[in-house]
Amino acid sequence: MLGPHEVDAVLTALRTRRDTAMVQAMLLGGLRRCEVLGLRLGDVNAGERRLFIADGKGGRQRIVPVSSRFFVALGDYLDDERPRISTTDRVFVVLKGPRRGGPLSAAGLDEILAGARNRAGLARLTCHQLRHTCFTRLREAGMALEAIQAQAGHASIESTRIYLHLANDWLAGEYLRAAASIDAQMNPADVGVTE
Repeated sequence: MLGPHEVDAVLTALRTRRDTAMVQAMLLGGLRRCEVLGLRLGDVNAGERRLFIADGKGGRQRIVPVSSRFFVALGDYLDDERPRISTTDRVFVVLKGPRRGGPLSAAGLDEILAGARNRAGLARLTCHQLRHTCFTRLREAGMALEAIQAQAGHASIESTRIYLHLANDWLAGEYLRAAASIDAQMNPADVGVTE
C-alpha cells in the first residue's frame, strides 16, 4: 500500500493526462491493469460516475463507481490528448510513435509506472499496489467489506480480506469505537459496577 505522500509523489511524477487517468482508475476505482487497458469508450458513464467492466477476472462483469477526480482527468485526456486518428474504441491509447492511436499494451502501462516510480523516488510501484491502496483507503474510510468485495470484483469475501492491509491506527480506532458503543449499552449492574 502507498501512503498519502507516496500517492502525491506518484501523481506529480506522471507526465500526461492519460497516465493520470489510468493511475486514478486503479487508485480511486480499484481497477486491475487488464481492466484499465480493456476499457472501451462505451464503458464510460461520466454522468453517473461509473465504469462498466466488461471482462473482469474470471470473466465477471461489474459496474464500478469512481470518484469525480478520475472523470475530470479522463475528460481532460479525451479532450486534449487522445489522438483523433484513433480507430480503436479502447479508452487508453498510445500517444506517440508508429503505434499512435492504437490500444496501449500492458508493457506500455508498466513502462509508464516504472518511469513515474523513478521520478517519484519510490522503491516499488505496481498496478496491484495502486489497487491495494484503493481498497485499504476505502475500508479505512468506513466502506463495508461486502461493498469493497463488489467494487473489487472478488468472487469470495475471503479474497477481499486477503487484499486489505489496514493501518494499525485505523483498526485500533475501530475497536475502541465499537467497544465504547457496547459499553454504553450495558447496564452497570450487569457488570458488577456500583456507584
